Amino acid sequence: MKILLVGEYNRAHRNVKLGLEKLGHTAKVVGLTDGFKKVKVDVEIKNYFETGLLKKIRVLFVKLFNLDILSLHLIHQIKSKKQELSNFDVIQFINEAPFGCDRNSQKKLFELLVDWNRSPFLLSCGTDFICVSHSFNKKFRYSILTPYFEGKGSKKDYSSPLSYLTPKHKELHYKIFKTIKGVIANDLDYHIPLIGHPKYLGLIPHAIDISLLEYKSPIIKDKIIIFHGINTYNYFKKGNDIFEAALSIIAQKFPNKVDILITKDLPYKDYIKSFDKAHILLDQVYAYDQGYNALEAMAKGKVVFTGAEKEWLEYYNLEEDTIAINALPNAEEIAKKLEWLILNPEKIIEISIKARQFVETEHDHIKCAQNYLNKWQEQLDN
Repeated sequence: MKILLVGEYNRAHRNVKLGLEKLGHTAKVVGLTDGFKKVKVDVEIKNYFETGLLKKIRVLFVKLFNLDILSLHLIHQIKSKKQELSNFDVIQFINEAPFGCDRNSQKKLFELLVDWNRSPFLLSCGTDFICVSHSFNKKFRYSILTPYFEGKGSKKDYSSPLSYLTPKHKELHYKIFKTIKGVIANDLDYHIPLIGHPKYLGLIPHAIDISLLEYKSPIIKDKIIIFHGINTYNYFKKGNDIFEAALSIIAQKFPNKVDILITKDLPYKDYIKSFDKAHILLDQVYAYDQGYNALEAMAKGKVVFTGAEKEWLEYYNLEEDTIAINALPNAEEIAKKLEWLILNPEKIIEISIKARQFVETEHDHIKCAQNYLNKWQEQLDN
């Protein structure tokens, strides 16, 4: 089978591609490289208007002429690559709006790629209309919009998720769902809002290439090392302010027992190495499940503070604080969990081992790729 995977977030499609190839299929990823993360794709669509003078020119054209030159350039790039982006048996879009341009152009790009290929599917990965609606209507106990409701940050900080609720995006959403054969979620934050939807095909966990992630058992000597990698673009949405408050509590209480490492906006190849010597990694607060950064850190043997809510525990039949630590939106509660680990370092070793085993069992990229093939084939046979 030939599969075209459109768009990339945090290696979500790249790892599926690698799994598909291991199973003897042909797969290609086309898209942007996920901003500063610089994720590898097979066919790169370039955004020359992201920073500097070209970004200012783009903004000026939108203001003066209501014309997005980025959108025109993206459409031109896709059209110029028609031959290598055509005649695939399955095409899967990573998101409803994977190209970072205006919604009319997203619609045009979607239509072009669907016309050139067979059997379109959607992956619910990152924000989309259904999961943002779920969050905006406060159906989650907390979500990436919780800090928005609490007045943290500026309106611009939430412009990306809220753009999925605009009339233009709703039009795109309904067009996509009318066209696709089905939608798949890759973690519980996207799975929960889709439950009961007639086109929902179920959850396939994030695919992780375990072979690239060496497990190292924690060696604890004098101090516990805590790592906090900050993405400034998503500062409040990831709960970085809450983590920083919790770290302040810990630094004051245990000045001689902890080392705290903080980085900002590292490309993926640097980020994945930067926490190697850490015992504990602080990932994100407003989530029910783990994303890629958390899972890769867990695979490398880190104790990760991330989404590990009761729905996740129930789905995988797990006990609390045995695989990952649920990072609640409360600095004092996070500090208490950190203190528990600092005072009981043997727990770090126990959780480290089980975290690696969990990723191997539930997130192996070859197993996940087979699950995608099964779900696609089931729809093709109908």
